Amino acid sequence: MDCKDSNGNILEDGNSVLLIKDLKVKGSSLNLKRGTTVKNIRLTNKTEEIECKIGKAKIVLKTCFLKKA
Repeated sequence: MDCKDSNGNILEDGNSVLLIKDLKVKGSSLNLKRGTTVKNIRLTNKTEEIECKIGKAKIVLKTCFLKKA
């Protein structure tokens, strides 16, 4: 069960990823801009989602909006 980014590269715990699209975070006023680097990701039980920490917020991102840095 491999977790892959939008380009098909395999993601692992601790990787860094870049956002390929501006995203609005549901339930928050946080807006993530395209090109933002997210470091030290963690994989979840679902292959299409990862967990990460941006600022003090822990959020879940879909891998279709990410590419490996």
